[in-house]
Amino acid sequence: MAQILISGGTILTMGSSLQAEAVLVDEGKIKRVGDRKELLAIADHAEEVSLEGKTMIPAFLDAHSHFSACANGLLQCSVESARDFHELVDKIRTYIKENEIPEGSWVMVRDLDPEVLREKKVPDKTVLDQASNRHPIVLQHKSGHVGVLNSAGLAWMGIDGNTPDPSGGRIDKRDGEATGYLEENAFIQMQSRIPAVSGENLIQAYGKAQEMYASYGITTIQEGMMPKEMIPLYQYLGKEKKLWLDVVAYPAASDGEEIDEALKEHLNAYRDGFRLGGYKIFLDGSPQSRTAWMRTPYLGTEDRGYPTLTDEQVEESVNMALKKKRQLLAHCNGDAAAEQYLRVLEQAAAAGADVADTRPVLVHGQLLGLDQIPRLKKLGVIPSFFVAHVYHWGDTHIRNFGYDRAALISPAAAAGEAGIPYTFHQDAPVIRPDMMETVWCAVNRITRDGVCLGEGQRIPVLEALKAVTIRAAYQYGEETGKGSIEEGKQADFVILDRNPLEVPAMELKEVQILQTIKMGKTVYRNQKR
Repeated sequence: MAQILISGGTILTMGSSLQAEAVLVDEGKIKRVGDRKELLAIADHAEEVSLEGKTMIPAFLDAHSHFSACANGLLQCSVESARDFHELVDKIRTYIKENEIPEGSWVMVRDLDPEVLREKKVPDKTVLDQASNRHPIVLQHKSGHVGVLNSAGLAWMGIDGNTPDPSGGRIDKRDGEATGYLEENAFIQMQSRIPAVSGENLIQAYGKAQEMYASYGITTIQEGMMPKEMIPLYQYLGKEKKLWLDVVAYPAASDGEEIDEALKEHLNAYRDGFRLGGYKIFLDGSPQSRTAWMRTPYLGTEDRGYPTLTDEQVEESVNMALKKKRQLLAHCNGDAAAEQYLRVLEQAAAAGADVADTRPVLVHGQLLGLDQIPRLKKLGVIPSFFVAHVYHWGDTHIRNFGYDRAALISPAAAAGEAGIPYTFHQDAPVIRPDMMETVWCAVNRITRDGVCLGEGQRIPVLEALKAVTIRAAYQYGEETGKGSIEEGKQADFVILDRNPLEVPAMELKEVQILQTIKMGKTVYRNQKR
């Protein structure tokens, strides 16, 4: 591979020197960063590429998402554009007809968001029965934490009015019958029983999912909660060289040891584009569904949500991760869930464990209390905020918590002031992994209804960009090889149509990804420009 000299535009390095005039790339790595003439002098017949006045920054790292769910989502029916129950039913009917889905086969439906429906509520089984009573149907909420089955789906699962709630979950019942609504562990356990999609269509979906991530400037993807059933799939993807972006997987802690053993060649380094990053647990639900576990009740109720794991179960996972010196990611939306995670980590630290060494991550941190931030700092816990909640569900949070409490969701500014290396993510497929929209959300904190939600938690554009580049690399323990444009690191870049440090703050989400480069090779090019 010939050397490549990139110049002729703005290069934002995210490193010790914010800007550079030119970058010399050799064999997929950054050989030198600096003055164009100096780099030309040391280049060996380099191909010079001009940015033509555009801006280049380090490629984005996805700090938390669900890669396989994104791939599978491409094979499912989306009701994202439905605005009432009638349109929702019509979309499912059309999907079944157009895809010629045989009777008795499962129909997977995604992207339910009651906030955009005229009815402002989750439909029950009677609504889904209108779409079909000859196919088992599951409709998943955008949060991924709740969903609905139609009557055929309930019958297939053997769920009725006598089925007990599992620990950390709920099966809704009315007049002695199951309504079809399931939340948290009840929904997750049900999903695990649905027959998996297989065949060439699924493998193609993994390629399309990578194309989707690359279109948003992402070159490192997360598999945010990998069950052991995925072992053969990842063995196949690796063997057949199907992964051309980097994928970091976090097995469910309960499956961690089995997956580590089966895929042990991926434990300490990427192999065929895949490595095991640690383990994952989830401790509560979602605030928009009122299943996030809170220290104080939701507005106008006595309801505080609930935990999904006991302290003993959390301790078991924490101790396993620390013993194996593996990173542990914990889904914590509510401040009570965060409290549980911090309390168990503090107990481990008091017993002599070097907690900070494993860089534990508190995922989402929507309602993380400001009083809890110093404890994160002391333990070395990295909060990865789902800051785009401010726009997508900020108005819902105002109704659920009141303005003052909602204004403190995703407290990035407070974490930054404490010197904590926070990151941002989109929890895809909950929303698309649109990094520039996330940067816009963090800088402006505007809701769908145009409310400024937490002006004091706004952050500068540069800090938002660091949260999805160099600090995300730090979260992964890959800061020596990714996240900034510096000598010796991978040549992973994104070319933007404008300099995000110079555009008006409200236009940040309109900044276009023109090109994504992985190890010196273009993996995405915007054909619309």
